[in-house]
Amino acid sequence: MSASVALDTRALAADGEALAARLRSILVTVTGAQGGGSGVLWGDGLVVTCNHVVPGPQARVALPSGEVADAKVSARDAGADLVALALPASAAESPCCLVGDSATLRPGEIVFAIGNPWGARGTLTAGVVACRPASVGDLGPLPDALYADVRLGPGSSGGPLADARGRVVGVCAMVAGGLAVAVPTVAVRRFLAQGAPSGRLGIRGRAVPLPPAIAASFATADGLLVTDVDDDSAAAVAGLLPGDVVLRLAGRAAGFVATARGLERLWPGVPVQLDLLRGADLRRLEASPGDRS
Repeated sequence: MSASVALDTRALAADGEALAARLRSILVTVTGAQGGGSGVLWGDGLVVTCNHVVPGPQARVALPSGEVADAKVSARDAGADLVALALPASAAESPCCLVGDSATLRPGEIVFAIGNPWGARGTLTAGVVACRPASVGDLGPLPDALYADVRLGPGSSGGPLADARGRVVGVCAMVAGGLAVAVPTVAVRRFLAQGAPSGRLGIRGRAVPLPPAIAASFATADGLLVTDVDDDSAAAVAGLLPGDVVLRLAGRAAGFVATARGLERLWPGVPVQLDLLRGADLRRLEASPGDRS
């Protein structure tokens, strides 16, 4: 029995080493204008990382081979906290990740995060899925967020979250409530296929606390107080006024909208509903976002 246990332990260790090596082969270090983070070699000469890692139009990418390349932003979605970086032709033949299906994940499944926390390249941590994206929706800090109890640190953002077979199921973004928050691969694939939504409502505002009864009804503590409405904008045509408090936008809780990221995740010409508080009255309006460009 003891020999069998020892043999299983050695096999498990070998599997773990192989998994770590596979994930390190698709991990890059990304250095933007405001610091560094991690990234995933996605394929087709692209690196996927977080929007907050690369606030500018380009970044330096250190590849697993040791080569350092200047990459340019080819797509950005600030609302989903995603950026795609195009590598130069000399680096485009780098290995690419095996993409898994985040929609099939179940709470309790083992996952692994790998990144460059505190500059320690290729640091691997393990944990389990805490909840699936569909069970959180847009009430969390990111839309469609995937939560896991893996450990992240500064510099982990943009690194892969992988299942036990080494398939990437998410891109690590932040820590919230003690859990790692990742953008699931279903959202990454949608981002790469469609690009970033560019609809514009034409409002600006700030977060304000809601009355307890309203907060309970809309499952959010904060609303978006509209401070400015642009002339001839989609919001103006719909009838929004300064002083309105947006409670929900396109099905998203205003606690998310109030971060301003929700205002950047709209498709031009696709009508959205807004639930709002005007004085003591609840109202519902519909707006068709214009093109930000």
